[in-house]
Amino acid sequence: MAYVPLRYYLHEGNVTRVARRATGKKPLTHVWDPESASWVGGYSLSPQELSMWGEALSEEDVIERLSTKALRDESDQRIGRIRALVEEREADAALLSSLPDVRWACGFTGSSGLLLVHAGGEADFLTDGRYREQAAREVSNAEVHVTRRDLVEYMDSQYLLRKGERVLFQSDDVTIARLEEWQDQLERVEWVAAKGLVRELVAMKDEYEISKMRAAQRLTEDVFKSISSLVWRGLTERELAAEIVHQHLREGAERMAFEPIVAGGPNGALPHACSTGRRLQQGDLVVVDMGGVVDGYASDMTRTVAVGEPGEEARVVYDVVRRAQEAALEAARPGMASDALDAVAREVIEEAGYGNEFPHSLGHGLGLRTHEWPSVSYRREYELPAQSVVTIEPGVYLPNRLGVRIEDTVVLREEGVENLTQAPKDLVVC
Repeated sequence: MAYVPLRYYLHEGNVTRVARRATGKKPLTHVWDPESASWVGGYSLSPQELSMWGEALSEEDVIERLSTKALRDESDQRIGRIRALVEEREADAALLSSLPDVRWACGFTGSSGLLLVHAGGEADFLTDGRYREQAAREVSNAEVHVTRRDLVEYMDSQYLLRKGERVLFQSDDVTIARLEEWQDQLERVEWVAAKGLVRELVAMKDEYEISKMRAAQRLTEDVFKSISSLVWRGLTERELAAEIVHQHLREGAERMAFEPIVAGGPNGALPHACSTGRRLQQGDLVVVDMGGVVDGYASDMTRTVAVGEPGEEARVVYDVVRRAQEAALEAARPGMASDALDAVAREVIEEAGYGNEFPHSLGHGLGLRTHEWPSVSYRREYELPAQSVVTIEPGVYLPNRLGVRIEDTVVLREEGVENLTQAPKDLVVC
């Protein structure tokens, strides 16, 4: 199932994706169909035939060519999928309150909004006056309502829901206090808790979403390459973290995906360390976890860097973590149980004698959220869906001494795994 990174070509006027399979079989191709906004076909061609296609397209050219209206505007299909969920659960409507999900469904990027999707009918988007112009510009396939009133009170006053209707709500987003307010404001409907209402739909990324995540990843890798050229010895963790933020924003990230982690020496043994005023010293291993956001979509990458020669123990641990990640990347495929993929990496670490020093899950979903469903974890038995984007990030943490983590982001495609992360994994010495 393993593939090397995909390449894209312009062949006979069509963007064509080519996956050169690591098993030595002929490359497999798919052609982009802008009408259906999907890859179609799937035929093999010889290396000789491929050589006649000329140079591969650049990342920028691929993103530009794939950014058609059919590709960008998926909201009609997305709202249709939500509507199908409503009907499947024998409800009358679904109310989306989680802002990343609202953005995924209709395109709104502001900080106040609700999306009401009716079974067999239209969708309504509600927001306040601050977002009048923004909603008019961004929202697709839903009627926009702008009000000064509480949004649910407005919903009631406009009879957007009828007496006795069953309304699904995102119980993993709505607090008990907020639900009680809704129940008081809209007594005539039945509120039905729906945990993870759209999480499986959101997890299956389309090619436009993947192109944005690929762009975000390239930006983060450019920043990592730049900071790797600096002399780290003597810098504080916070100074290096500040440089990471500065370079992301300077290079075009709209914001950081999360506060970067720079953890040197003994601080590296804390998987979710906060950067401190500790100065990086000769012999330190430094765990650097960072990511930026491009058009709403996040990157996430971790590399472990040595400040000067790190010593034998550090190199041994680094090699174990790298081998664990390589094993997981080779094994990963859609339809695989989450805990089974976690076990592939965990087994390598356990066999090396560091099982107790790998305390976290192997990875997590990534997209409009930095952490989203599905998790790649020993605690989860569900299958990993095709077209989901997940991280693969094993780590070993030796208390008061050092930590090592290596993290890549991959797309679980039906035809194989695409690794969005191209940064080298040899131990960098700064």
